[in-house]
Amino acid sequence: MNAQAAQIFGFAETCPAGQSPPAALANLPSKIQLQPENVRNGLAQLVLTLVELVRELLERQAIRRMDAGSLTDREIERVGLTFSQLAEEIQRLKEYFGFSDEDLNLDLGPLGKLR
Repeated sequence: MNAQAAQIFGFAETCPAGQSPPAALANLPSKIQLQPENVRNGLAQLVLTLVELVRELLERQAIRRMDAGSLTDREIERVGLTFSQLAEEIQRLKEYFGFSDEDLNLDLGPLGKLR
């Protein structure tokens, strides 16, 4: 494992003494709360968070491809329209479930926050 991967996945080294990584993770506060009484909202938050993560990654890739000149004008238009519609749909779902942008902002540990 290279040094960067060891840093990213090195959470096991920061576990309190005598605790396994799963036990240490169980003690961490979680933004996504899946409780019987709020399973619908918790699941919606999880799904929207993952969709937002994938959208962010795809958008960054599209920008790299535009900067590299590997997309035609038609492809750029189509990608822009797709991301615009996706952002509108995510916003509509956030409003429906009562989520804010911060509710969907993942803490990626050593990599920082999603946004």
